[in-house]
Amino acid sequence: MQTFARSMPARTIHRAAACMAASVLALVQLPAALANPASKVDERHIEANARTGKDWPSYGLNYQENRFSPLKQVHTGNVQKLGLAWSYNLESSRGVEATPIVVGGVMYVSAPWSVVHAIDARTGKPLWTYDPKVPRESAYKGCCDVVNRGVAVYKGKVFVGAFDGRLIALDAATGKEVWSRDTVENKKFSYTITGAPRVFKGKVYIGNGGAEYGARGYVTAYDAETGEQKWRFYTVPGDPALPYENKALEQAAKTWDPAGKYWEAGGGGTVWNSLVFDPELGQMYIGVGNGSPWAHRTRSPAGGDNLYLGSIVALDAETGEYRWHYQETPGDNWDFTSAQDIVQADLKIGGKLRKVLLHAPKNGVFFVLDRTNGQFISARNFVPVNWVKGFDANGRPIMEEAVRSAGKAEIIPGPLGAHNWHSMAFSPQTGLAYIPAQHIPTALMDDPNWKKFNSNHPGQMMSNTGWNTGRIMLEGHSKPFGRLIAWDPVQQKEVWRHEHVSPWNGGTLATAGNLVFQGTADARLVAYNASNGKKLWDAPMGSGVMAAPISFELGGRQYISIAVGWGGAFGMGDRVADFKSPGTVYTFALGGKATMPERVAYQMNALVGGLQYDPKLVQEGGALYNSNCVACHGYPGVSKGGALPGLTYLPAPMIDHLSTFIINGPATSRGMPNFAGKLSEEEVQKIRAFILGMADAVRPQAAPKP
Repeated sequence: MQTFARSMPARTIHRAAACMAASVLALVQLPAALANPASKVDERHIEANARTGKDWPSYGLNYQENRFSPLKQVHTGNVQKLGLAWSYNLESSRGVEATPIVVGGVMYVSAPWSVVHAIDARTGKPLWTYDPKVPRESAYKGCCDVVNRGVAVYKGKVFVGAFDGRLIALDAATGKEVWSRDTVENKKFSYTITGAPRVFKGKVYIGNGGAEYGARGYVTAYDAETGEQKWRFYTVPGDPALPYENKALEQAAKTWDPAGKYWEAGGGGTVWNSLVFDPELGQMYIGVGNGSPWAHRTRSPAGGDNLYLGSIVALDAETGEYRWHYQETPGDNWDFTSAQDIVQADLKIGGKLRKVLLHAPKNGVFFVLDRTNGQFISARNFVPVNWVKGFDANGRPIMEEAVRSAGKAEIIPGPLGAHNWHSMAFSPQTGLAYIPAQHIPTALMDDPNWKKFNSNHPGQMMSNTGWNTGRIMLEGHSKPFGRLIAWDPVQQKEVWRHEHVSPWNGGTLATAGNLVFQGTADARLVAYNASNGKKLWDAPMGSGVMAAPISFELGGRQYISIAVGWGGAFGMGDRVADFKSPGTVYTFALGGKATMPERVAYQMNALVGGLQYDPKLVQEGGALYNSNCVACHGYPGVSKGGALPGLTYLPAPMIDHLSTFIINGPATSRGMPNFAGKLSEEEVQKIRAFILGMADAVRPQAAPKP
């Protein structure tokens, strides 16, 4: 682990060293509170800042996590005058999903591999960099890229969750490590951390990812000063032969069938993204993920709701004790996590002001709940869905049983969700929520060859790297889309929408200037009129955008800032933009005159060809490709490549000598799995035949597809 001097280009070491010297001088000259502005961040600061919006001190800006900035210097009448104030090179090539934190003129932002950068928010100059040195060989343990969604700051410390499962506290002034804790309880499972920690009343909270592989979900609270574990809440029951940790899990166990021995695969329910605090009620709300395996009848043969999968759960923030829950997808069968961002609001519904939660999870339904007790208020789909007919008076989904029980069925929305982790904003000014909505067509069927935890057969999705879904993913035939939807949560209806060219567009920011900002998959940052959706401004980005913008004020000037870098579950193997610039933070202000960084064109070779292969091996090679390659590199011939290369567009020598690249190959230092001992030379040749066969299949003059 290093601060400043990490493995980087010489120019970066030079600029970091120069900045370090300047920082040391500043520390000598300035009072401690100014030298380390993060020292002022606590509950009172976050609540006071919610009224001014000058800082962006926490993940969703405020405790409501509504991503609504009260700043209005930039508004619908002058947004066209936005120009680049500064940019900062994150020196990364994988997906950037982080929300930057800005406090007292310092920006803290995380990059791929959980690297943390501290930046002068006035100028874009580096202050320090911390690299937790995540082992590159651990990349395969994450389903969806080596991303990180951000850090937390509190009383002079910066907290980051490392991809390999460590929770780390840093000194906010220097970037030096204060403490580190391994959050992974059971090394049998492939736990990761990609989400941003939260801090509340002296405790730092974090959940984990891993339910694609086999995991038992939990959220943990640690002492912010010492790192001591204070409590842990499990989201699904464990082995029934052992005592349950609390009464909530004892009740949950009644909704699982022990015949499926669900605990052997963990059961799932990872809390990988959304953690929200309610200071008034002393509660925290967590969004619980999908089942492990995905297939409902496999993990719980007799059915059952499988609590607390696909649920919002309210906990006592001090003790971690269960208070209430609402399950949005009973008996999850489609990877319909509820880990998407949860927004708190006070809305007048039925003539009465109510304290509510607003939630638009992967299942495509917008939920409004009473946050005092979890009571169902309303629900309506914000995109087309085929899994549910409606909701009864108690808020229970009325399932489309034909879709649930079908041996093979296209599920709408697909497993990548109608709304994934990309942040939703809510404007109290317009009363609208702004949802990055999408659909990526997929059909699913139960895997007849899945027998137990860590089943591994050719054809099973990424099973040779540890995936554990129990389902087979097939091509869907519905129309894909990406759109920005402005949604009225009181009337439960769409007010306006903007259609994008692709799914996988970025999170949203709403401002008091009656604006909504969103980055797009085709490499733009766009501003819309928040009331009617009229496009008012855009700026080119160096690659497709996934993360959400923020706004802050320094010296009386409002800034709009966003961290950019293409990747993630969809973006690893697919893309829309023809650019693949390094990860970059772009910061705009009225009258900004800085020069935009040069955009780097995506380097893609011609479709590979001219190599000999045995067509008889193509079919078996396709099954092996599905169990080893597809989640990262996409479908060969069809996928042009995203953050990672499309394999049919690699140079011919690499394909011709494929085994030297995937068995003890050079790319393992960058996160490529090492398939030594996992694939034989004969199997590699089958995968090679499939790649070449698919290249021939999509070549215009090619023979019919094998």
